Amino acid sequence: MSRLSIEASTPLCLLQDAGRFGVRHLGVTQGGALDWVSMRWANWLLGNAADAAVLEITLGGFSLVAEQDCCLALAGADLDARIDGEPLEPWSSFTLNKGQRLRLNQPLLGARAYLAAPGGFDAPQVLGSCATVLREELGGLDGLGSPLAKGLRLTYSGQSSAGREVPLALRPDFSNHSLDLVLGAQIGDFSGTSLFEAFNRDWTLDSRADRMGMRLLGPALQYQGAPMISEGIPLGAVQVPPDGQPIVLLNDRQTIGGYPRLGALTPLALARLGQMLPGSVVRFRPVVQELAWGEQRDFLQRFVG
Repeated sequence: MSRLSIEASTPLCLLQDAGRFGVRHLGVTQGGALDWVSMRWANWLLGNAADAAVLEITLGGFSLVAEQDCCLALAGADLDARIDGEPLEPWSSFTLNKGQRLRLNQPLLGARAYLAAPGGFDAPQVLGSCATVLREELGGLDGLGSPLAKGLRLTYSGQSSAGREVPLALRPDFSNHSLDLVLGAQIGDFSGTSLFEAFNRDWTLDSRADRMGMRLLGPALQYQGAPMISEGIPLGAVQVPPDGQPIVLLNDRQTIGGYPRLGALTPLALARLGQMLPGSVVRFRPVVQELAWGEQRDFLQRFVG
């Protein structure tokens, strides 16, 4: 068993995997990595299962020290990662020798980096997942939803060697701020002006953003339909509360809600959104479900290949 000692962390640094499934009827949300694409690449770099447990490091402020020589992998945002002060590029596996310090400092490009270890980090399974959801007190190293903290030890049991890199052509483009949205059942209950503005105006990501949802600022959208009864909320739902400012619901969202929705972002658009910082400007692009599924399938086939 190999060990890493956490020297610095923040409440935004969490243990994650692909999330919990089949439990929403219990009122338990999904959780899991916001940028699932980068999580998969981090695991791919070490030959892990795609959903093996990783560290989701948001905005930096995280450091650890190796207690033995080890091989790790980093994908996702460029958080000015350094090994003993020397720069470390994301999208590759690397060796961290005993006593060396890995530190992720601050965002240079993107918001969330994913650190993987051979075989995935060790953690108890709660309802089939170790994904950390602070609000529900589920997952994480202790099974109680606690964030990563200074003084904790990370362990893993797999074996791997450094040297693998994600090809440049397959790395996500974090400068692309177009968000594909599959239209929902209530789309026809918004005013014509609102529908035009929803898809032809810029939206700014508000600072009121977390793993439950991200609020967008722009023209106020007007819902003209009948009052809704609360219903299940899918991942990526774009709901519109009475103030007319859309909220994109993410992995730690509530399981039901009664606000009307424009639709839901595609999985690839959600991964892209997970790398955006407050103040980022985005645009929605309406797509049909068949196109969204086709793009998802094509991506996964390239990933496997």
